[in-house]
Parts: sequence; structure tokens; C-alpha cells
Amino acid sequence: MPAGIDPATLAQVELLAQKRIRQRHALVIGLRVAVLVVVLGGWELFARLKWIDPFFFSMPSAIFDQIIDWFANGTSQGPLLTQVWVTLEETIIGFLIGAAGGIVCGIVLGRNKLLSDVFSLYIKIANSIPRVVLGSVFVIALGLGMASKVALAVVMVFFVVFANAFQGVREADRYMIANAQILGASRRQVTTSVVIPSALSWILASLHVSFGFALVGAVVGEFLGSKQGIGLLISTAQGAFNASGVFAAMIVLAVVALAADYLLTAVEHRLLKWRPTPT
Repeated sequence: MPAGIDPATLAQVELLAQKRIRQRHALVIGLRVAVLVVVLGGWELFARLKWIDPFFFSMPSAIFDQIIDWFANGTSQGPLLTQVWVTLEETIIGFLIGAAGGIVCGIVLGRNKLLSDVFSLYIKIANSIPRVVLGSVFVIALGLGMASKVALAVVMVFFVVFANAFQGVREADRYMIANAQILGASRRQVTTSVVIPSALSWILASLHVSFGFALVGAVVGEFLGSKQGIGLLISTAQGAFNASGVFAAMIVLAVVALAADYLLTAVEHRLLKWRPTPT
């Protein structure tokens, strides 16, 4: 404790700082709720006043009723939770495979200049192809089952994670690498003890984005052709001109994505406990 500072004064300052943090947190939550109320309330009002056409844009009350109906009576493809689980299973499998492949390839190519020079051209070519277009190819080649959706999710995730892992390896502190080599560390030890921990922030940051891409890949694959899933639910609602069904499915997807992001954030905080908390 710095000399000359009264402990009682310091405790009072800490209490005041904690009070301000709580007040700001409450303000943020209040503003978030206010924005949601204004958007949904305005949407409902405009739809009821016929300022926007509820047939094409629906309204929050109709969307809520659609979700309740799906939970109570199921969808045309079966129970709603079954559709959610099918899409989530495809997303998780594609995410894990794509993330693992991206991390491994990013680290290997980032640490090997020769391999990087050889494969960089092919990676750029593959990355330039619109990956959503590959969904039709996967459906034709792998059928309407889970495999085609997982394949598209893998492709969507791989390049995002690979780019971050590769850049994170390249951005590793050269002085720390040199010091480890001077101390007698082998190339494998340098990679596992210096390079990978340095690139971990890059990799974990990419996982937040890439899970959303995996979800997009699974849904797009289902939209192109499937037997179950949220994508098929959206496609069916679109074919029936059921705007409420389309928006309801989007809300279900948003809830799934937010829950996954929360879990990834918890994992990141656990793995990066050493990182200073941003102010």
C-alpha cells in the first residue's frame, strides 16, 4: 500500500468504484431491454397498423405464437427439439473437425517455411471459392444425410481457424523463441511451450466466429436438401409463405448461437486466466 494513504479512505474508494461498476452494468442492461422493447414494439405496432405488410414481415406476437405451437404440437418434420438437435449435432461435428484441421495445418505451415511456400497458392485458390456453393456439390456427392452438412460446416470453419492459427504462429515473439533455443529447447519444445501458447489468443478468437460459420454451413446444407433440421424447417416455411415460421426458426438459431458463444467464452476465460482483464 502506498505510504500516506489511509486504509479507511482506500476502502471507501473501492466501495465507490464497485458501486459505479454496478450502476454501469445496470445501465447497460436497461438500455439493452429498452432497445429490444422499442424494436419489437415498433414492429408489432407498424404491422397492426398495416404500415408494413404482416403477410411478408409477420409480427412479434405471431412469431411467438409460432414458436409456442412448435413446442406444443411439433413441426411438419417432427418435434422442434429434434430439429434443433439434428442441426446442432451437424454443427458441432463440423466445427470440431474443421477447427482441429485448421489449428493443426495453421501451426504446421506457420512453423515450416517450405510447406507454407508450397501450399500457400493452393490454399488461396481454395479459399477464394464461395464455400456456400460447395453445399450443392456435397449434397450430390454425399446425399441428404448428415455427411453433406458436416462437410460444408468443416469447409466453412477450416479456413477461418487456419488463417488465425497461421498468423498467430507467425506473430509469436521472436525473442522468446530465440531465448528458448539458446537454453537448449528442441524445435518441438519451442512449438509446444512458446509458439502455441502465443498463438492461443488468435485461435480462440477465431473459434467464436467459426462456430457461427459452422452453424451457417449446417443450415445452408439443410436448406439445399435434407430430411430434418432447422434449415429444412426454414425451407418449408418459405415454401408455404409462412413468414412467422421463417422468423421463428431464425430466433431458435440465434438462441443456439448465443448459448454456444457463452460456452466458448467460458472456455476462453479458463484457458487464458493469465491474460489481464481488459478495462
